[in-house]
Parts: sequence; structure tokens; C-alpha cells
Amino acid sequence: MAGHMGRSWARALSARSGRRPRSRWRRPPWLNVRTLAGQVFILQLVIVLLLIGSSLVSLLLVSRRDTEQEARNRCVSVATAFANSPGIVPALRAPDPSAILQPRAEAVRKASGVDFVVVLNTKGIRLTHPNPARIGEHFIGTIGPSLKGRTITETVPGTLGPSVRAVTPVKDTSGKVVGLVSAGITINKVNSLANREIPIVLAAAAASLALATGGTALVSSRLRRQTHGLEPVEIARMYEHHDAVLHVVREGVLIVDGDGRLVLANDEARRLLNLPPRPEGRSVTELGLDSQMADLLASGRRASDEVLATGERLIAVNNRSTDRDGGPPGSVATLRDTTELRALTGRAEVAQKRLKLLYDAGVEIGTTLDVTRTAEELAQVAVPRFADFVTVDLAEAVLRGEDPASVTAHSELRRTAVVGIHDDHPFYPLGARFTFRPTTPQAWSLRSGRGTVEPDLARAGGWKSQEPERTARVIAYGVHSLVTAPLRARGILLGVVIFWRSERPEPFEEEDVSLAEELANHAAVCIDNARRYTREHAMAETLQRSLLPRRLPEQTALDVAYRYLPAEAGVGGDWFDVIPLPGARVALVVGDVVGHGLLAAATMGRLRTAVHNFSTLDLPPDEILSHLDDLITRIDRDEGIAGGGAVVTGATCLYAIYDPVSRLCSMARAGHPPPALVGTDGSVEFLDLPVGTPLGLGGLPFETVELRLPESSQLVLYTDGLIEDRDREIDDGLLLLRAALSHPDRDPEETCTAVLEALLPDRPSDDIALLVARTRVLQRDRIAEWEVPSHPSEVSQVRAAVARQLADWGLDELADSTELILSELITNSIRYALGPIKVRLLRDRALICEVADFSSTSPHLRYAAATDEGGRGLFLVAQFTERWGTRYTAEGKVIWAEQALPPNAAPPAES
Repeated sequence: MAGHMGRSWARALSARSGRRPRSRWRRPPWLNVRTLAGQVFILQLVIVLLLIGSSLVSLLLVSRRDTEQEARNRCVSVATAFANSPGIVPALRAPDPSAILQPRAEAVRKASGVDFVVVLNTKGIRLTHPNPARIGEHFIGTIGPSLKGRTITETVPGTLGPSVRAVTPVKDTSGKVVGLVSAGITINKVNSLANREIPIVLAAAAASLALATGGTALVSSRLRRQTHGLEPVEIARMYEHHDAVLHVVREGVLIVDGDGRLVLANDEARRLLNLPPRPEGRSVTELGLDSQMADLLASGRRASDEVLATGERLIAVNNRSTDRDGGPPGSVATLRDTTELRALTGRAEVAQKRLKLLYDAGVEIGTTLDVTRTAEELAQVAVPRFADFVTVDLAEAVLRGEDPASVTAHSELRRTAVVGIHDDHPFYPLGARFTFRPTTPQAWSLRSGRGTVEPDLARAGGWKSQEPERTARVIAYGVHSLVTAPLRARGILLGVVIFWRSERPEPFEEEDVSLAEELANHAAVCIDNARRYTREHAMAETLQRSLLPRRLPEQTALDVAYRYLPAEAGVGGDWFDVIPLPGARVALVVGDVVGHGLLAAATMGRLRTAVHNFSTLDLPPDEILSHLDDLITRIDRDEGIAGGGAVVTGATCLYAIYDPVSRLCSMARAGHPPPALVGTDGSVEFLDLPVGTPLGLGGLPFETVELRLPESSQLVLYTDGLIEDRDREIDDGLLLLRAALSHPDRDPEETCTAVLEALLPDRPSDDIALLVARTRVLQRDRIAEWEVPSHPSEVSQVRAAVARQLADWGLDELADSTELILSELITNSIRYALGPIKVRLLRDRALICEVADFSSTSPHLRYAAATDEGGRGLFLVAQFTERWGTRYTAEGKVIWAEQALPPNAAPPAES
């Protein structure tokens, strides 16, 4: 077609050259009024002349106005300057003012170029004039406003044309008008703007005419080159010829301009693309074309035999740009119907969809380490692109995280996931347990380890044998075909996945089995990873829970409630403890080992054991934390570096000791969140304790702070997992915790529940330990104290007072043993200590005897030989008590001993 069009152009050019013989001189076309170039030239000439004429008229009007204004300004300037010149007022009052002013007025007139400078007296009589003969005559003009002090101008006719005069007053020092000065000039004497601008305008007009002539010649020459010398009639005839050719050929032709609008479409293109009527001039994106075809035509990109699907046709498209070699911007496309390639394209499209499905499965399956969630992701990725319903059945051992090595085709499975295009379905429900019969395709897949297909379930007798009533409901629902694939990972059978079709009319085919197996194989690896994680997580959680306290010890100082929640992503190292101490005191501990997994849980257990051991030493909280810090440092050095194992990166801890007798609470923390104190009025205060560095990192020493807590207040200890989360900052968590704690009427159990309801995230990323303790006070009637002078004679009096106190408490059975214990302890203090001795009896869950002195020397238990006269005192104390020991204070030490209360003794009243 392109060759045919080229030959048409050649014939037209030769015909034109044959009609017109050559001549020596040919009149330029832009001088011929019959040509388009000549008509354009005449139009441009008329426009330029109109512009020049209007410019000259406008210039003359503006020049006339500016000239008159310039004449007024000059007259006013000259008259005002002369009227205010030095000596003008004395000259007016002189006997002969004309003799003085006439020379000066003439000098000003000649210097300024005005026609006259006339001085008048207040009666309007000229005192000066260029013509001396007119001196003494009356001034012809308006002087009334000037006599009142104003300067005026006026235009009057003159012999040489219109002139402008100005009259201004002459004032003495008091402001009185003593004379007038008038100056005048003929307007024509002022240089006109037009005199300067008219030559410029005429020069611009000449340049415009030259440019118009040259531009017309250039345009005419370019048009003739582009049209190859053809006249408009010849061009129209050739366009009609080519248009006829375009509409006859059996190949679609589209021409699109640079803006993406359709310029031309032949009949074949309209048929192939099903274009609307009169599509020319519209954007190709508005013609209802398929997106790929519209994008190709709108972009104008180069294409060679690119096959695009358009409706029911496959069209091969060739697209080329038209702006090469100076052509107009745009593109021309040719279209050929290649529908016979549809079958091949369909197969390629199916393969592409399957590859996309496998890619999505690799991304969307296994996003979590949860077995059930992974099974659901397998079902979701295949619906509805591959199947209408998907069911996943797993062995119980897999769901529990156990080793599924014993799973066979006869093992019981549990329905773990069901996903479909509808919520209702006729299959086994979630959680149902069943075993597939040997004749079913599911059992065959489990035995063989390969996938299988049942294209027509209505005729599949082996499948119907599983459960005839249920399979009948499945067929009645519209399910007509299935594909099964075993879930195997690392040679171990985990379960089976079944793909069902109901609303999609085409059944599964043999080639679908490979896709089902690919999906199942990828999902099986993810499920097995989740199973292994579940097992390790369960082991770590079991270890962690075994290391935590299973129940709280009995004590009367605090009413305690706790909560512990492990993280979903991995077991951490959070722990808590309630440790009874001598003297009815109680220690509260909350800690958090950095990290997750078995190492963190094991480290937590070692730290908890160490805290119990250090607590038996009855040390202050800061010393307890210092010992724990040394312990973690030794663990890192001995196991992490020397043994090549993982090191503990740190731990936080909060240690508090509460005394129900004095209500004093001593606390210290190592990098742990501050505790909260809930007052009896509902106020919540986060105690400002020195932070200290986390355990194992070294640094500054720890500090102990002592506070006196109100009775029935609540002390709240927690780990950072409660207040901090991925989607929540610590400050926001503290605000929520404050709001949840501001209810003093709740008991500790209710407080724990309310706090978790307010702050527990949906999927905790860290362990959470919470300890709530309500303070109690040991009543004064349960406390007896004496101060004993350091003399042996005082021991008997103390023994008598103790006996009386025990009688009041109804503990006569303990009188003898208590007297013996106190005698030995007081005698020991009198012998080895200085200063007074304090004795205290506490009736709590046990009878507590305390002897305090100012010595820091602690007695030691030893076994006396048969011949020794002493050394049996502490041995007797140990025999009569459940436990005894020594604790140090800032003033000295306290030796204490506890005796069990008789079974019939009334328990202490709780405050």
C-alpha cells in the first residue's frame, strides 16, 4: 500500500511538471493575489498599515496633551521663581519699580525661553513687558484668584497660535499679596513628543513590512517544498485517492496525533476494534478499547507484530511514529486479525496465572509461625483463583507441635481450615476429627505421597464411601470435582489438602494436579516450621512456668495478687516473687531478662534462685541487686566467652521489702520501670526511684529508697511488656495504667483484671508480669517491746514480762521455751555488745522473738564437746525454734527466732 501511495505522488508531480513550461523569470507566488501566499501577504500588509496608522494617531493625541502640560509647568515655574526671587518685594515698593524690575524680567525671559515675563501691581497695571511701550497698561487676563494668593494658569489664543500663561502672587513676609508675576509661552515652541517618536514609528513600520514580506516569502517557499509544488486542488484530489485506498485494503489503519487523539481510521480498523460512529477527534482512551490497545495507541511507542487480545479477537499491531524527517507528531498503526493464535495465547495465559498463583503462595503462606494460621493461608491463596472451596486436614500431633513420624494414611486427622466463596458449606466443620476410608482419593494421596484428581464426583464410588449421607449433601450443594495433595515435609506426612469446585463449570484436570502439589509442598514446609516452633515454644513456656512460683507463700504483711502472660512470639525471661522475711516482713521482686527463648527462661530461673538465696542473708535491696549484677557478669564470663555460648545481654529488676510493723518500704531498681503506688483516695503515683543500670552491664552503684506506705494502699510492680508495645509508646502505656489503677475500692485481684483489660495488646510481643500488693499493718496489740539495760540482773525481769505477755496472748504453752530463748539471746548480747538492748515479741503466723544490740558481731552455732562448760546456748535456741538468724541494721544487728504457734492458738487478726 505504501508503494502504491508513493507512485501516486510521483505521477502527480510529473503531471504538474508537464503542464507548466519553464520560463526565465516567474513572478513570486506571494505577489500573485490568486495564490494562498499572495492572499496572506495582502492580509498581513493591511494589518501592518492599520497598526501603523493607529499608532500615529495615538502618538499625536498623547503628544498634544503632554506638550500643553509641559507649557503650563514651564510658565508656572518661571513665574513662581521670579515672584520669590530676592528683592522683588522691595522693588515693588520702590518709587520707580519698572526701572528695577524691567531688566531683571527681560533677563529671566531670555534665559527661560518664555514669550513674556510681566510684573503687575495689585491693580493689574503692567510694571514690566517685553515691549516697553506697554508698561503702565492694564493686564489683559484673569488676576482675581492670584490676588487671593493662588497661582493660576490659562490657555488663550495668540497671534502665533494658542499660548499658555501663568499668574502667581508676590507676597511679603507677612503673607500679604503686594504684586503679581505672569509668564507665558506659545504651545508650539515646546518640543513635541511626536517630533521624537514619529521617526521611530515609521522605522518600525518599515521593519514590520519587511518582516511580513520576508515571512510570507519563507512560508510560501516552505509550503511549496512540503507540497512538492502541488496546488490545493491537486492536494485534495490526491487525498481523496489515498482515502479510497485506505478504506479498500483488508488491513486496519489508525493515525493518532501527538495528543493521543484519533485522526483517521479506515473501515477495517473500525470493524476490528468495534469503534463507535465518528471516532475521529476523540482520545483513543475514550473509544472503549481494551486497556492494552488503548495504552499502546496513546503512548505511540514502537511495536512490531505485537499480539493483543481485543474482545473476541487477537490482533497483531505494528506501530510507528510519524514525526521522523520533519513529519507531524503522532503515530500510525496497522492491525491484522490473528485470531487463530487464540489457542496458543490461552495456554500461555493459563501458565501465567499459575505462575502468579505460585508466586503469591510463596509470599502469602507462612507469614506467621502458627500451624492453624498457615493452613488458613494455604486455603485463602487458592480461593477463588484455583478452587471454589479448600479444606486442610492435619494430624493431631502436628497441631500439638509433636513429632508426626507415626502419622499414616489411617491416622485420625482434624479439619484445620475451611475457606470458600460462600460461608456455608457441606463439608466437615472446623475441629471435626475423622479418618479417610482406604477407597477415597484422600487416602490414596496419603498412602502414595502424590496428588490425585476426581473430575466427576457424582460417578466416584470410592469417594462416596467415606460417608454416604455427607457426600450426597456435597453433590447436592453443587460440588462436582476435587483435587487432593498430601502435605509432606522432610519425608514426614503432616496431612492433606483438598481443592473443590462447585460454581466453576470446568472440572479439574490431570494438569491441575501438579499445581496442587506445588501449593501443598510449599505449605507443608511452612506448616512443619510452625510445628517445630510450636514445640519449642511449648517447651520454653513449660520451662518458664516451672521456674515461676506456682502459688504465693503465706504471710500477713500484704494482700497479693499476680498475673503472668507469656508472649505469643516467643517465651521471654520475666519473673516475679513474693518472699517472706524475718520479722513479719515480705520482699516483692519483679524482673525481666532481655531476650526470648530457652536461654532467657533458663537465666530467669537462675536469677530467681539467686534472689531467694540472697534474701536469706536479709540484705538491703541495693546490696541484693549488686550481688545479682555480679552473678550475671560471672555467667557471661564463664559461659558466654570461655564456653563459646550465648551471653546474657542484661536484665532489669525491682526489689522491695515491706515491714508491716513500721509500714516502711525500702526499694531499689536496676533499669526497671518505676512502681506505682495507689493511695486510699484513688491517687496514683509512679515512685521516683533512682533507675540504676540493668543487671550485668556494670556502672554506678544501686540506691535504696525508704518510704512509709499508708495502710491499705496498693503497691503495683510490673514489667515493661505491660506498658510498651509495637503500636504504643511507654508514656501512653503509663497513662492507661494510671487510669486503670485509680479505683481504690478494688481488691488486688480485681485490680489485676482491670489492668490487663485496659492494657493487654491483641498479640503481646513480650512477656507480662504484674504484681499488686495491698499493705497491711500488724496491730499494736500483737507487738511487745522492752529496752533492757546491759546487766545480767535485768534478764529475770524481762523473762517475767515476757511470761505475762504470752499469757495475755494465750500462748502459755510457749512461755518456757520463749524464756529460755530470750535468756540465751539477751545474755549473749550482754556479754559481747555494748549499750542498751532492745527486745521485741511479734505475734504473727509464728511467735517472733527479736533481740537488738549495737554490735555488728554475729553469733555462730557450734557443737560443744562433753567436757566444755559453754557453747550450748545457740544450740538450744536452734532446737526450740523453727528457724533463727541475724540481720544487720544501721545501728548494729538483730538476732531473731521464730516458734510455731500451738494448733489451738487463734490466728492474728488482719488489719
